[in-house]
Amino acid sequence: MKDKKQLQLLVGKRIKLLREQKNIPQQDLAAKCNIEKSNFSRLEAGGTNPTIYTLYKIAENLNVSVSELTNLD
Repeated sequence: MKDKKQLQLLVGKRIKLLREQKNIPQQDLAAKCNIEKSNFSRLEAGGTNPTIYTLYKIAENLNVSVSELTNLD
């Protein structure tokens, strides 16, 4: 079983991977999600635990499902 920090890191890496695959600058995605760029950077680095609403907004703006966003396999 993964601990909280491991999950945060994995989710952050997944968000970054999907964002980069779609060639969306971090600042642009953060703005679309109404998240400060510094907070978004921390989220991608695994330094914060996003709410389900934050994950929903990120998934929506990446045109993926929340389940795809949190697919950690």
